[in-house]
Amino acid sequence: MQAMAPSDRRGPRVVVVGVYLDPLRRVPRESQAGWRDFGRAAAAAGRQGARVTIVQAAWQDDASEIDGVACHFVREERPLLCLPGGRSLRRPPHRLFERIALLSPEVIHFDGLVLPQVLRGLARELPSVPILAQDHGTKVPRGWRRWYWRWGFAPLAGVTFTARAQAEAFKTTGILRRDLPVFEVIEGSSPFVPGDQTSARAATGLDGDPCLLWIGNLDSNKDPLMVLEAVERATAIPNARLHMCFRHAPLLDDVRARAASPRLAGRVVLHGEIGYPDIEAYLRAADFLVQASHVEGSGYSLIEALACATTPLVTDIPSFRRITGEGEFGALVPVGNASVLARALETWSLRDRAELRRRAREHFDRRLSFDAIGRQLLFAYEQTRRLP
Repeated sequence: MQAMAPSDRRGPRVVVVGVYLDPLRRVPRESQAGWRDFGRAAAAAGRQGARVTIVQAAWQDDASEIDGVACHFVREERPLLCLPGGRSLRRPPHRLFERIALLSPEVIHFDGLVLPQVLRGLARELPSVPILAQDHGTKVPRGWRRWYWRWGFAPLAGVTFTARAQAEAFKTTGILRRDLPVFEVIEGSSPFVPGDQTSARAATGLDGDPCLLWIGNLDSNKDPLMVLEAVERATAIPNARLHMCFRHAPLLDDVRARAASPRLAGRVVLHGEIGYPDIEAYLRAADFLVQASHVEGSGYSLIEALACATTPLVTDIPSFRRITGEGEFGALVPVGNASVLARALETWSLRDRAELRRRAREHFDRRLSFDAIGRQLLFAYEQTRRLP
């Protein structure tokens, strides 16, 4: 067999571009301290063979590392154009473009399906470099913005979504062209690990048989009232207890009223906000994570649950389907269907929970860890580099 040329054995030279400006205008090191996993998946792609550098828009010039990958923070002299009424627009980030060009990328990883005018400008500055954009739960815009986004994202060579099905709405509305390659890449991962469940319950106060955990806002998209109805209907598990952790809570009064009903009284505990990384102990303590979202770009709480060896029982939406391995490692129920979720709560509670925990963590290691995402990104980078 003919040996490959040295250049063929080297991974693609990739620049990951972050265009968000910290709204709090913190210095780069402070802003970076608040990142949960930006850059870590790309760094994992570097461990798989890609040659990765990160370039991030910032309020000050600086440089640091993320898991051994160089990160350049680049400041613009006047990044915003102020408009009447307090609104502002991003000016073209020319210094950011210049820094990217100096790194001679073979692929640009544009972090976020956002700021179409910036992406269009970047493509104009580096017309020979393919751009791969990574979605982070972007909603399809309406009205004239569709035309604007179609214009801005026209130069894309590829796009990643947690699940391929999520791209369909963007293609149907013409925002992304029909023939644009779509790669499935999990949006993020977690450093959480399993721990002793008994110790975690003692530390958090969680209880129940089974112990059910909710992590998410109390809003109509997350649909907490559907979960409460399901717990109420699940009469075969009378000792189940639902522990609800949340930050924003527009439906808090409705949730409190429903939780106080005769069939739920004493079975629902409202914990409020639990900070990161303290939520790790709550996930270790739970038997199941329960979610009822109608739409999600990804599913960080599901990923964190599986990292802690906790099985998710969730709605059947594209991102959750992908994260649970098409329902092999967690229940998938129709959106809004409390009776089916109630049956799932009952049937999954009868399974060997130690075996469920073992399989949950194995699935995380194979498909959802940073190294797994690094492999997914490397494949997307290599395919994008080869596109004409």
